[in-house]
Amino acid sequence: MNTDLKHQGDPLKDASRVVVKIGSSLLIDKDNGELNRDWLESLAGELAAMIGRGQQVMLVSSGAIALGRAYLNMESGNLRLDEYQAAAASGQIMLAHAYQELMGKHGIKVAQVLLTPDDTENRRRYLNARSTLETLLERGVLPVVNENDTVATQEIRYGDNDRLAARVAEMVSAECLVLLSDVDGFYDADPTTQSDASLIPVIREITPELAKLAGASRTAYGSGGMATKLAAARICMLAGTSTLIANGHTSAPLGAVADGGPCTWFLPSRTPLAARKQWIAGTLTPGGSLVIDTGAETALRKGGSLLPVGVREVDGSFERGDAVLIVSAEGQNIAHGLVAYDSDEARLIMGARSQEIENRIGYQGGDEIVHRDNLVLLDK
Repeated sequence: MNTDLKHQGDPLKDASRVVVKIGSSLLIDKDNGELNRDWLESLAGELAAMIGRGQQVMLVSSGAIALGRAYLNMESGNLRLDEYQAAAASGQIMLAHAYQELMGKHGIKVAQVLLTPDDTENRRRYLNARSTLETLLERGVLPVVNENDTVATQEIRYGDNDRLAARVAEMVSAECLVLLSDVDGFYDADPTTQSDASLIPVIREITPELAKLAGASRTAYGSGGMATKLAAARICMLAGTSTLIANGHTSAPLGAVADGGPCTWFLPSRTPLAARKQWIAGTLTPGGSLVIDTGAETALRKGGSLLPVGVREVDGSFERGDAVLIVSAEGQNIAHGLVAYDSDEARLIMGARSQEIENRIGYQGGDEIVHRDNLVLLDK
């Protein structure tokens, strides 16, 4: 392990939730455009080992367009948008099948999740995508995420899966994002032109000087580049997520990092939960309020969630996922939280026990109207 990390444990092994991103250059054999199965089998074994020791793992995978392009015998060079989308449609099913087959050998189920930027920016879609990923992870399923290239136009595309992976990590409050790359990590100069360029093993702050280094890099990184990896790391650091850049062109690349291989870690100053709670407490304007009874207040102050049974009054108009103010029976503002139900549903289920929710609104959502991970006490 790198000496700069020896007092912090192993950010990859210690993380309970990890997003791993792999690019086309690792997945696809450049000579024939087909899947690099030997490498992918090696990675599948590593992902299975992580899941086996209790970690929740998500994969953000490129490769669909490259696979589909070869499968459809498309010519080399630039394609029209509709041709890219046709290639993606053909390649995605091949890619999903490969993951299903290889992870199935380890007894692990796989699910395909296709996203566009709008899915991570639109609040309702964001919550739906997050709920889907959370449910899959809770069931021990490996979500395989890719950009929905068959419907995304140039104006609404991420354009690279580094930033998509960062948004996914942020969405599910992952503790670690792994970007498997073409080089060992982030250098203090362009390693393709300067032989004395040195690898930076740990970065705790993304400075303007680092950004300039990333922009000057001319190493091969598929559709992204070191600049996109730095942008991904910036997103993750703000969300409290550690980011690892390592060379994927080796068998068992995650094991190589664990064995002390070269890499770069971007380490945040806070955890994902702490970052999320600071965001809830300081940057969101409440759209309404929930007045709660003394029993619910006691539960919140002990670190519990807010259940519908403890809600006595619902004020304002808000959507699922909006911020609300939580008010005590005496009128004291005691917390901010993100609600799991909209204001109409909240009025219908207030005072209800968990088993009564479905009868009141027609479906069984979560037991909590505000989960403790989405709640911040104002006097702490």
